[in-house]
Amino acid sequence: MLIRERLEEIERTTLSPQAKLSCQSSGRLQREKECDLRPAFQHDRDRILHSKAFRRLKHKTQVFLTPTGDHYRTRLTHTLEVAQIGRTIAKSLFLNEDLTEAIALGHDLGHTPFGHAGEDVLNRIVPGGFRHPEQSLRVVDILERLNLTHEVRDGILKHSKRGGPILPDDLGLMPATLEGQIVRIADSIAYLNHDLDDALRAGVLTAKELQGRGVEFMLVLGSTHAKRIGKMVHDVIQATMACGLKKISASPEILDAAAKLRRFLDDRVYNAETIYTDFRKASKLLTELYYYYAEKPDQFYKEAGRNYHSGSIATDVCDFISGMTDRYAFSAYEKNFLPQPWMTV
Repeated sequence: MLIRERLEEIERTTLSPQAKLSCQSSGRLQREKECDLRPAFQHDRDRILHSKAFRRLKHKTQVFLTPTGDHYRTRLTHTLEVAQIGRTIAKSLFLNEDLTEAIALGHDLGHTPFGHAGEDVLNRIVPGGFRHPEQSLRVVDILERLNLTHEVRDGILKHSKRGGPILPDDLGLMPATLEGQIVRIADSIAYLNHDLDDALRAGVLTAKELQGRGVEFMLVLGSTHAKRIGKMVHDVIQATMACGLKKISASPEILDAAAKLRRFLDDRVYNAETIYTDFRKASKLLTELYYYYAEKPDQFYKEAGRNYHSGSIATDVCDFISGMTDRYAFSAYEKNFLPQPWMTV
C-alpha cells in the first residue's frame, strides 16, 4: 500500500462523516497521476506554499501601507493567521485540516498591492471590474497553473463576504465544503481582530476608546486580542456541533458583535483620515501605472515579460499590477514617471 493510500485510510477512520475526504475529491481541471506520498488536498497545500504568488504576499499591505514597525500584519501574516484559526476549528470538528489549510493559504493569492485600496482602484478602471477572489482563482488556474482540486478552488472563490454577512442564509453563496466555510469565517475572525490590534499599535485607536459607550461588542468578544479570538473560535465550534455539522455556524450574539466591530473599524480605522490619505495616494499611483502600461503595449511587455499573454492588453496589465508587491509598485512608478539620475562616465 502506498503512503498516500495509508494516509487516506487514516482520514476515513478518524474524520467526521461530514468531512471532505481526500479520496472523495471531484478531481482537478486536468487529470494527472496522483502523488505516491501525499493525499490530494495536502498536495494542493504544498503547491500553493511553493508558488511565487504566495511568496509575494509578504510585501503586500494588509491595512497600514509601508509600515516601518516590525509587528504590523502583512497579507502573508494575515494568511497564516487565517490558516491557524481554520486548522484549529477543523481539527476540533474532526474535519479535513489539509483541505482547510490549502484554501486558507490560497484565498488571497490574487490580492492587489496596497490592500483594498488597490482592489478598489482596479475594480473601478479595469473593464469588467476586479475582485480578488476571482483573481486568486485566476492565479492558481492560469498564471501559475497549479491545477488544484475543485474543492480548494471552490473555497478560494467563495471565501469573500464582499460587504455581506459572514455566514449568509443563502447557502449558494457559501463554499460547498464545510472546510471552505471554515476559511470564510476564519478570514473574518483573523482580520477583525488583527486590524484592531494594528490600529491600537499605530495609535489610530486608543485603549480608552474601546472602553467607552458604543463599543459594547468588546463586552461580548473580550478585552484582549487573545480573548476575542478564543471567544469567537469556541463559539463557532460549539454552534457548529449544536447543529450537527450541517453547516459552519456561529451564535447570533457573536455574529452581531462581529458585525458591530466591522462597522467600528470602517468608521474609525479603514476610513480614518491618516489611512485614507495614504490609500488615495496609492490609488493614484496604480491608476497612472495602469493607463501607462495599457497605452504602451510594447513598453509593457518589455517590462513584464511574456508571461502575460491572454490576448487582451487590459487583462495582461491587470494581472501584472494585481500581482505586484507594494515595493515593486513604488519602483515601477518611480522608473516610469520620475526623472532618473544620469550615469557619469
